[in-house]
Amino acid sequence: MMFSMLVMAGCALASYLLGAIPFGYVIARARGIDIRRVGSGNIGATNVFRCVGKPWGLLTLACDFLKGFAPAFFLPLAAHRLGSTADPGMLGVACAFSAVAGHNWPVYLGFKGGKGVATSAGAVLGIAWQAVLIGLGAWIVIFLLTRYVSVASILTALVIAGASWPLYREAGLLVPLALTVLGIVIAWRHKGNVRRLLNGTEHRFDFRRKSPPSPAAENETPT
Repeated sequence: MMFSMLVMAGCALASYLLGAIPFGYVIARARGIDIRRVGSGNIGATNVFRCVGKPWGLLTLACDFLKGFAPAFFLPLAAHRLGSTADPGMLGVACAFSAVAGHNWPVYLGFKGGKGVATSAGAVLGIAWQAVLIGLGAWIVIFLLTRYVSVASILTALVIAGASWPLYREAGLLVPLALTVLGIVIAWRHKGNVRRLLNGTEHRFDFRRKSPPSPAAENETPT
């Protein structure tokens, strides 16, 4: 029992530290831009896409997704190989939450991180892939109809939370409750976007590549 608890704690810590890697910040810095000082000030893929360039935004999206998926999927398997008797489902959920917490509150950036959408999607794929397929379809439809990344992200998180109950309820409450809490966290992290939507100041996504901001732009106050 003690060994399994130590393994779970170690997996949760490793998941947090992996999730806390600020890929958006690192990728933008490699291009000479402090992503926290341009655009929305967010370290996520959308802001990198807008302020650094399409390829770098897509790279950030992939990295943020993988840092959620890898711990939620692989660490429970590794723990089992080490002889841990911890419940794989519970361990996967713990790793998923830890990775998302790392992205949202990264120790490497003073606990000021992103909103956790891509990392949450990767984490959910690691523990409940059917829900991700539903969420992906919902996100595409909502985004194409509105062109608001924030609206698509919030509503998709709620769709996944709702769909998880009929999908996984028979297997217990763990996964539906976990996805519901993740959905609430994502919606809460977008509270600033909700205010801008209500004020009519939220930016619609533009597929046209924007030029990287000039050095002077880095001194602008994030919105």
